[in-house]
Amino acid sequence: MWHSGLQHGPEGCNVANRFLTVKGVITGGRMSATNSVVSAFRVLESVAQMQPVGLSELSRAVGLPKSSVQRALLTLHEIGWLRPTSTQPTRWSLTYRAFSVGSQARDHQFLRETALPFLNDLQLTTTETIHLAAPDGRELVLIERLDTSHPLRAFLPLGSRIPLHASATGLAFLAASSQEYIADYLAGELAPQTDQTITDPDTLRETIEEVRLQGYSVNQEGLSKGITAVGAAIVNAQGEPIGSVSVSGPSIRMVPETFETFGNAVHETVQRIHAVL
Repeated sequence: MWHSGLQHGPEGCNVANRFLTVKGVITGGRMSATNSVVSAFRVLESVAQMQPVGLSELSRAVGLPKSSVQRALLTLHEIGWLRPTSTQPTRWSLTYRAFSVGSQARDHQFLRETALPFLNDLQLTTTETIHLAAPDGRELVLIERLDTSHPLRAFLPLGSRIPLHASATGLAFLAASSQEYIADYLAGELAPQTDQTITDPDTLRETIEEVRLQGYSVNQEGLSKGITAVGAAIVNAQGEPIGSVSVSGPSIRMVPETFETFGNAVHETVQRIHAVL
């Protein structure tokens, strides 16, 4: 299986930077309940990105003392959200409770169920891995993946968070977005995921225009080394992007000669999905 490297954190950056900082309220030497809940969610989301992950690595990622992280881990384990390994040193992973709750996100569930028959057709046509991603803040979240039968293949875990500027799905999403949305996105950090990631705002603007003209995006190893993808955005009745679809595979198979064929196929797929939304 071809691993994208995103199983150990899709953005390769300090997870703590992504969370809202809540000013602590200290009463009688104890942290407020609000701080405890925020800490638990920081730990939970970090485990989701980095699993399986140990205490020390988690502590560094979320910027909290080991004692605080350990309390959060034990609490989340007690209520069924996390599970420890049986080996030493202990590492932590999500349970299926997280998937069960996350799958109840109605908009994303509706999009997934609507798109799935068309994604199956696209997978049969291209014989490569198909991804469906939906927006969440400044990122996309992978909500469906159809694997290829090729032994060497792209692999991105469900639930992975995908930077817009570094992925085929994200570039397509930006190209379907308003100028205001794009300007706001470009004002933020464009962190590199590989040495091929577009991190210059002007270059990104030019790329977005190219995607608009050709109807699909191409991302050559901008998210993961050795992986190339083409993508297109799904828009609603108001013309607003609500998700993206991509065809992904090893760069040795996803060569420039395939871009137009796969790009047109993914563009046709999102058009079909749009027609039944």
